[in-house]
Amino acid sequence: MAREKKVEHYDVVIIGGGPAGLSAAIYTGRARLKTLLLEKSLIGGLATYTNEIANYPGFPTAPKGEAITNLMKDQAKSMGVDFKLTAVSTVDLTGEEKIVETFRNKYIAKSVIIATGGRPRTTGAENEEKYLFDKGISFCATCDAAANTDKTVVVIGSGDAAIEEGMFLTRFAKKVIVSVMHDEGIMDCNEIAKEAALANDKMEFVWNTVVSRFEGEEHLDTVVLKNIKSGEEIPVKCDNCFEFIGYLPNTELFEGQLDLTRQKYIPVNDKKETKLEGVFAIGDVTEKWLKQIATAVGDGAIAGTAAEKYIAEKEIFENKIMQSEKPGLVYVYNAIDAPSREFLGTIEKIEKEQAGAICVNRIDTYKSNGLAVMLKLDQVPAIVITREGKITEKIYTLDEAAIKKAL
Repeated sequence: MAREKKVEHYDVVIIGGGPAGLSAAIYTGRARLKTLLLEKSLIGGLATYTNEIANYPGFPTAPKGEAITNLMKDQAKSMGVDFKLTAVSTVDLTGEEKIVETFRNKYIAKSVIIATGGRPRTTGAENEEKYLFDKGISFCATCDAAANTDKTVVVIGSGDAAIEEGMFLTRFAKKVIVSVMHDEGIMDCNEIAKEAALANDKMEFVWNTVVSRFEGEEHLDTVVLKNIKSGEEIPVKCDNCFEFIGYLPNTELFEGQLDLTRQKYIPVNDKKETKLEGVFAIGDVTEKWLKQIATAVGDGAIAGTAAEKYIAEKEIFENKIMQSEKPGLVYVYNAIDAPSREFLGTIEKIEKEQAGAICVNRIDTYKSNGLAVMLKLDQVPAIVITREGKITEKIYTLDEAAIKKAL
């Protein structure tokens, strides 16, 4: 007999405990929203594997990534955020109540913030797992380039990211050896990047090769390449290796409920909203030009604030705007539009004439259009008439007579 899951209610459930999720938790916790953060493995995400973070503002001594994310975790906990180390098994984000399930629990939330991040695509070569992240294999030149000053590094890949990151590494490393699986002179990057790379004295290319295996005692010291035409193995001595062969967002859990791009990222707008009301996505699970702790934290701040606004507006919508005690007149306008602003006087006049017989609400969309979206308005300004908690008419002209007739 299946064990019945324990049900818990939260204002916000955040799925993913990297910098983006932690930042969102700090914002929702500080807003006194009951917040739960779920992380299946390690609080801090991939950032915890970075030996030195030299470009995150406020930390000039370049601490380990774990040092920064631990401070974020402590700050979120001080805001009252709950943490649970467990994997999410299923979600249902399509209803007004969002359902997030783990093996033992069912969490029901008003809003969900997806911060599941992603993982770099790896080669699958022998011994690779022994050297991931701080043991010699890296995936971020921006993060780790300075630590490779005057060293020899290997770059795997020849796409735009691989060649551009390889070029960046030449500012620090004494030699950058690039493994390319194509014939000499053929790369997957754009022509401008290819020409610049071929002309760079610090870059060397090993053509028609893939990685066969990684070698080293405690730390990687040799990448063994294999010529795909001759089968010859080519040992390449190095200090570190960078893999740039793609990135895989962790979005499998949301397929069928959220729209995904061709590369399986979650598309969002500038408020980090997805196509589902009350569901936000942040960090590396969204398509981003720059994947860094700083940009992830910014995403979290936006989504945390947007979730707070969404929950507040939802309560106003359900309890005030869609009230059923008396007929309702809802005036939706933008305060920076002069005619809309001036029509407030007419709304006040109608309210006085009705002498308490109607419920009047005024909604300014200047800072947020959330309530206008909930009312499904085609444009603003607009007047919405409600009866018994249902919308009966929408008027898109500032016409006093039409409003009175609708009432």
